[in-house]
Amino acid sequence: MENKELQEETIDLGRLARIAVNHKKEVGSIIIGCTLLAAGISFVLPKQYESTALVQTRSVGKDISGLSSMASLMGINIGSGSSNSASPTNYIELMKSRHVLEPVIDSLEWADEKHKPSAAGFAKSNLDIKNTKQTNLITVTAKGRTPEEAQKISQGVVDNFLAMQTDMNQQTQSLLVKFLNERIDTAKKESDDAAQKLAEFSKEHQIYSPDDQAKAVIEQMVAFDKTIGEMQVQQKSAQAQYDVATQKLGEQKAGTHNYNINDNTTVQAIRSSIVDKEVELVGLRQKWTDKHPDVMAVRRQLDKLHSALEDEVNAIVSSNAATINTAQMELLKNQAVAEAAREAASASEVAIKAQKEKKEQEIGKLPDDMMTFLQLKSDAEIKQKIYMSLVQECEQDKIQEAMQSMDIQVIDPADLPDEDKPSAPRWKLITGMGLIIGTILAFGYSLILYKREEER
Repeated sequence: MENKELQEETIDLGRLARIAVNHKKEVGSIIIGCTLLAAGISFVLPKQYESTALVQTRSVGKDISGLSSMASLMGINIGSGSSNSASPTNYIELMKSRHVLEPVIDSLEWADEKHKPSAAGFAKSNLDIKNTKQTNLITVTAKGRTPEEAQKISQGVVDNFLAMQTDMNQQTQSLLVKFLNERIDTAKKESDDAAQKLAEFSKEHQIYSPDDQAKAVIEQMVAFDKTIGEMQVQQKSAQAQYDVATQKLGEQKAGTHNYNINDNTTVQAIRSSIVDKEVELVGLRQKWTDKHPDVMAVRRQLDKLHSALEDEVNAIVSSNAATINTAQMELLKNQAVAEAAREAASASEVAIKAQKEKKEQEIGKLPDDMMTFLQLKSDAEIKQKIYMSLVQECEQDKIQEAMQSMDIQVIDPADLPDEDKPSAPRWKLITGMGLIIGTILAFGYSLILYKREEER
């Protein structure tokens, strides 16, 4: 029984081939018919053309998270300050936004306005935007019914995105300049008041130039004053960055206050490490210059800690706000990173001031008038440094605004496809598929004839 069933299930390929040859007209007709039908369909389908533009992302916008430009003005480096908002993935999503695509859609001719596609549908059917891995290059490939339409779509996407980015960046820079100007006015008043107090005290007590003992004290206190000034500048600059993001988020009814980022144990641990390293840096600065290997080593460690703080804050925001759109997500990240940077600088300032007070107690043998003079002089120098740094930062932002702050650059503009070389339909591929389908159908037809002959 088993041998009989096995024989029934076995197909004699030679016999099947003979049947196919005996019915070669029918088999051939099936194969040729499917092939010709596929070829006909490929020539009937409307032609489609592709136009490609190549752009390169570049980070020239305001570093809202790292404050590296501010720090560089003061001769320090507080971290890489890289912002995720400049990633190619975010740019690709923004290129598919309604703000970019709707003007392109409206500029095209549609047989029926009711069937005009949405931005999401248009992006899915007419655009292929890709980022080359491990690079900052983005390829924008657009599909159109004519070569001119394909080029118009591709170039329109790039142009609209450039215009949107320029407008957004200019708004950000304008807001930042506005907030920095407010802090500059306050810093100027504080600097003038501190200088006036020093001048009045010097005149009243006839102290204009400290003696050798006082000069030695001043040299010891320079490291504290320098670092305290840096921390205060970082706080003011970070606050300006925070205010920019907060104002923009206020329009969207969102913010990071619900995430309790500064209460996060990991964030607190990193912040504590930053404070410890800042205190360690002050101690080294009392002995060595900023070029000393030990000082540079601590500063490198601070760079890593600031980068770790930024990464952790971004991760917290991403995990808690995964459902919001890309642009709002980046604003939330910018706000959170600026707040974390401000809090870290504030905590560092408190710790350094505590160390400074201890040092002042150790050198309390100086006359009271001289100690008061040194304190007033230190305060005046710190406030003057803050004022000058904020002015430089504001001027830098004004220059940035004048340069339009565009952060993508067109490498290859959209090309005009050759009218004789449409990208679709691919007649060779479609014809080949027809041949394959015809062959399968012919095999099935031959198999049916084989079974019928067996049943006789």
